[in-house]
Amino acid sequence: MRLFAAVLPPEDVVRALAVEVGRLRELPGADGMRWTERAGWHFTLAFYGEVGEELVPALTERLARAAARTEPFGLALRGGGQFGRGKALWAGAEGDLAAMGLLAGRAEAAARKAGVPMGEHRRYKAHLTLARSRDGVGVRPYLDALEDFRSRTWTVEELVLVRSHLPRSGIPGEQPRYEAVARRALGAAG
Repeated sequence: MRLFAAVLPPEDVVRALAVEVGRLRELPGADGMRWTERAGWHFTLAFYGEVGEELVPALTERLARAAARTEPFGLALRGGGQFGRGKALWAGAEGDLAAMGLLAGRAEAAARKAGVPMGEHRRYKAHLTLARSRDGVGVRPYLDALEDFRSRTWTVEELVLVRSHLPRSGIPGEQPRYEAVARRALGAAG
């Protein structure tokens, strides 16, 4: 199964972001982008790819330990950015980004210790993907519009192991579906 570890924003933060994305989708050229559905908005901590069913219990156990060693922390959505010269547009984060990076590192280490083959380690960048483009687009108007966006600060209290169901129908614009496989509380409660 295709898995990743994530932080999920609370519903009221998702609603606020949905209003902002609605404005972005009215900008010129927005119809040339593939916008992610709000049900899929998340901060990926570690991407695991295809993981054999036999490794999931050990991975879940290791993630529980990683979560327990990480205290809850404050996070908010703030601004935006891009990857790949306009191939991905994202909302950024502010708050205790050091704790978020630590949790991401622990989620990656948990997978390695559980026997999940991991690719090359990359420096963690907290982001929530809003849209993608195959060819890359001029995202300056979107970045300008996102510059003043800020959600309320919430307390991240759990790490979520998520299964990604990739589209199979061939219908243009179909999005992946995400399913929470396990939720682990952060801190001593974990």
